Amino acid sequence: MLKHIMLFALIATVTLLSCCTAEKKEQLPVVEKSASLLFPENPKGHLFIIGGGERPDSLMMKYLALGGGTDAKILIVPFASGDIVDTGEYQEEQFKEMGCKEVSYINCTKEDIDTEESLGRLEGVTAIFFSGGDQNNLTAYLAGTKFLEKIRDIYKEGGVIGGTSAGAAVMSKIMLTGQEGVNGEGSGDFKVIKAGNVQTADGFGFINSAIVDQHFIYRKRENRLITLVIENPGLKGIGIDEATAIIVAPDGTCTVAGQSAVMLFENDQMTNQPDNEEGYLSAKNIRLSLYTSGESFTL
Repeated sequence: MLKHIMLFALIATVTLLSCCTAEKKEQLPVVEKSASLLFPENPKGHLFIIGGGERPDSLMMKYLALGGGTDAKILIVPFASGDIVDTGEYQEEQFKEMGCKEVSYINCTKEDIDTEESLGRLEGVTAIFFSGGDQNNLTAYLAGTKFLEKIRDIYKEGGVIGGTSAGAAVMSKIMLTGQEGVNGEGSGDFKVIKAGNVQTADGFGFINSAIVDQHFIYRKRENRLITLVIENPGLKGIGIDEATAIIVAPDGTCTVAGQSAVMLFENDQMTNQPDNEEGYLSAKNIRLSLYTSGESFTL
């Protein structure tokens, strides 16, 4: 009789623990899994993601090399900028000074982006470059367009997709908008690590296993990326500093190039804690790594 009572108690304890574990899992945000770390599946090309600031020739020559060297055909996409012509001409001149023979920028209205003329600008292109500015302008221009699909095809077929500042932010599936939510100041300084404070939107999704941030060390943007890493279990946070880039190979290897460093936040061993009454986030075991030029990590 005593054995039966002990057995019943053991079964009840295991059942209770299982229920508690299941309930805890249901409370965690669900991160969509993908067969491929990068978009589209099995790309042959590279991503060249610059954290903003200066673009020294030594850095940009690495970008050119991935697109075919001085024989690369480059199309600059400056729609993030408030002055499309000025930005396009400036970046076009930089590539020409580096010896690039075929480089141009596109300038059209949002309504004309999918016209035959605009789509024709992508024919034979081996390198795309998204300019800096406001990433929200860039996604508003290109999200859901045939033009963006053709850019993805260029990447899939072996081309290089580059971007700086806003052009870096759009690379990840979850994109920082630069706007705050619950912080009363709403200044964009991100002085707190609070639930729901960092506003995001849909990026272009060339990377879906991490969230990309830029101007990172120079502008002290740790708070906003840490917030998103806590709120998105399963996604890494990649903070790229100015005059610095990550070069993402088809297998997901990221190599750092440039003058400064890249900060990588990983939450695969993180444990979430309940928010306090003021909404401040709590988490344990977030790993931080700092990579400089020539060092690599993997997605």
